[in-house]
Amino acid sequence: MKVIDRDEVAARLTYEVCIPLVRRAMIALSRGETRQLLRQIIQLGGGRMFGTMPGALGERAMFGCKLISVFPDNFAKGVQSHQGVVVLFDGESGAPICVVHAGEVTAIRTAAASAVATDALARPDATRLAILGYGEQALTHARALSKVRPLSDITVWGRTFEKARAFADQLTAELDLPVAAFQDVRDAVAEADIICTVSSAKEPILRGAWVKPGTHLNLVGSSFAGPTEVDHDLVVRSRFIADYREGVLAQGAEFLKAKEAGLIGDDHVVGEIGQVLDGVLPGRQSADQITVYKSLGHVVQDLAAAQALYEASPG
Repeated sequence: MKVIDRDEVAARLTYEVCIPLVRRAMIALSRGETRQLLRQIIQLGGGRMFGTMPGALGERAMFGCKLISVFPDNFAKGVQSHQGVVVLFDGESGAPICVVHAGEVTAIRTAAASAVATDALARPDATRLAILGYGEQALTHARALSKVRPLSDITVWGRTFEKARAFADQLTAELDLPVAAFQDVRDAVAEADIICTVSSAKEPILRGAWVKPGTHLNLVGSSFAGPTEVDHDLVVRSRFIADYREGVLAQGAEFLKAKEAGLIGDDHVVGEIGQVLDGVLPGRQSADQITVYKSLGHVVQDLAAAQALYEASPG
């Protein structure tokens, strides 16, 4: 059995590899070619949790499961908040054939998915990015989105301004772009064409009134029914597209809370990003429309990434 560690994932799962791979996985899921179950989550207290995500890449294709823990306090210790393994099984024999470092796959794949959604839903002239959060996903999102849009500048916000400013300096050095940190979310998003919410916020940090017409948003930080990063107004005003519609209807916190408030119904989740990519669902319908991509995570994306790493791994 192969074991692919974090360093090998980081070296081989580049955005040039992962972005098209994720795009194909999105389309395959929406076509029904791949299969996945809703994630199961055990709350461990203090914001910590453990999740299982099973799926299959086809009837006789590779299948497997991601076993992942989420410990938000790890970031302050310099340790990944998402840790675990993706276990890959052979589709013919049923034998386990590979174990892959899930934390690094998740970091890269999640950002690659947002990049695919941004490429599909943001205005063609969108070049100004705002990132709310300064953790691992903030960094990978800046890297990934720079692959699909010629970014002119980036603004960042985080709860601790000094950390946000240090993150901005890091991005400036790495991406050779002007990056500014802001103390207020409203100021950080005021001129943004693209907004990524990648925070650990439990209550809304972004209000719809602060988002200008024509903006595209990737809502990423809340991955289960509970914490929300944006208010009801933003959800209601947006064209709301899911990574996996069944998952968002059951576990998408921003959608669920707006629904509980009686503001929207299930039809507000108009479809999946894979349908947009496949040409069967309109994406952005006007230059002034606010579009939202709600990301909970596809295990079939993780499995597709693991398969690509397995097949390219020497030995």
